[in-house]
Amino acid sequence: MVGVGRITSKVEHVQLQNSNTPLLFNSGFHLYLTLFQLCGGASRQQKEMAEPARNLLLPKDDYVEGCPGCEVDRLKETQRGLPIKQVLTVWIVVLSTALTISSLFPFLYFMVRDFHIAKREEDIGFYAGFIGCSFMLGRALTSVFWGTIADRYGRKPVLIIGCAMVVVFNTLFGLSVNFWMALTTRFLLGSLNGVLGPIKAYACEIVREEHQSLGLSAVSTSWGIGLIIGPALGGFFAQPADKFPGIFATDSFFGRFPYFLPCLIISIFAFVVTIGCFWLPETLHSHKSERLSSQVSNDSLESAYRGSDEKLDVPDGRETTSKKSLIKNWPLMSSIIVYCVFSLHDMAYTEIFSLWAESSRRLGGLGYSTEDVGTVLAISGFGLLVFQSSLYPIVEKFIGTIMILRVAGVISIPLLTSYHYIAMLSGITLSILLNCASLLKNVLSISIVTGLFVLQNRAVVQDQRGAANGIAMTLMSLFKAIGPAAGGMIFSWAQKRLHAGFLPGDLMVFFILNVIEAIGVLTTFKPFLAVK
Repeated sequence: MVGVGRITSKVEHVQLQNSNTPLLFNSGFHLYLTLFQLCGGASRQQKEMAEPARNLLLPKDDYVEGCPGCEVDRLKETQRGLPIKQVLTVWIVVLSTALTISSLFPFLYFMVRDFHIAKREEDIGFYAGFIGCSFMLGRALTSVFWGTIADRYGRKPVLIIGCAMVVVFNTLFGLSVNFWMALTTRFLLGSLNGVLGPIKAYACEIVREEHQSLGLSAVSTSWGIGLIIGPALGGFFAQPADKFPGIFATDSFFGRFPYFLPCLIISIFAFVVTIGCFWLPETLHSHKSERLSSQVSNDSLESAYRGSDEKLDVPDGRETTSKKSLIKNWPLMSSIIVYCVFSLHDMAYTEIFSLWAESSRRLGGLGYSTEDVGTVLAISGFGLLVFQSSLYPIVEKFIGTIMILRVAGVISIPLLTSYHYIAMLSGITLSILLNCASLLKNVLSISIVTGLFVLQNRAVVQDQRGAANGIAMTLMSLFKAIGPAAGGMIFSWAQKRLHAGFLPGDLMVFFILNVIEAIGVLTTFKPFLAVK
């Protein structure tokens, strides 16, 4: 029995040193228990005590026939190499939603002008802010609801409904004939599109654990690309009768509805994605899983081996985490709050950039057309795709998730300050510097978002991810709803104080953006940001 004790200690030591290789350890410990019993080296009582431990270490025994989540888990165990197909699927679904978020910003300035609701040019930004924030306000009111639905009925139904709503209400937005119709359709689009929260949970569940950061990177990358390509589409295809008079006549349908074409293109793409979602595998388990996760604690093993009556401390949280209020989960809530601060900044920046670029030179802007803004954002989107798909995982590996947040936030501050001075340039110099600044700013923003996605999903277990992401989407959407409205108001106010003694014109706009960014950086330090 002394030899057996040594073997047991050795096995436990291996388990502690190799917590990331559960299958190897499980197989070795299972073989040890079997040989130990066959050799007669254990009493009947010890055999009975050993059996629960062996069962706990065999996760395959817990698969339930007919459970879609179990079927996905079976497929994940057979995966070899990078899960390209799964990651691409997540990327496309997110893109169908993300395109609608900011596709309106390049033409929103001109759309509000054509509604004739603003009495002065300086007031256009004020009304544009309300249309820009209505989507996020609607999503803030329903994110927890969609997260709960995703946890109860599955991720797949929520994804199908969300993509279908893009088809309906994005099309109606393009047909808006007045300010209130535009405001209402954007609000309903945000309220009935609950994709982003559940898709983050889905991205973690459809791939193996070692590829979860890649899955979440696909979410943030697609989100960021959508926030870039969407405005590019809006910039290139808005007002087609003016840009392509040989194809679209002034009195044609697209001439009477000058902002319908970019919305139609996005809606067609979303329709194709909606049809494809019917073939997606469901990842939510339809039963209460009794399987240990890959990070079984040593105490749990010892408890099972000794036949202890103590409750197992299993990481899937049935006895601990799942019964713990998400609001009291400080690693989760702190990462969500940091996410909200940066989201406020990013959405305000997105609104302000297009307004600033399209406003006249006499008001401190660049005098760009929708096509010019679309070109800048398209270049940023291509560079962002290259960075996120190739360089981000390498950077994260070397400096870590938290450090990425801090470095990206700090670099953004002087970068935004330079925008005021870039506006003083003209010609090719202006074009080159503006494209470089826009590309770098978007790379930094998406790097921050990706890191925060990772932190949020690490803070909860599977059966809480939908609700946790619902909370994140609710709070983030509130901040993102404030961003465009506040950004539009500040921009409109700044254009009325071009000759002020303190931070005149757009200097005040970029100063306020930098203050928000600085607050976000400060919240990434302890004791505020807790990491599990």
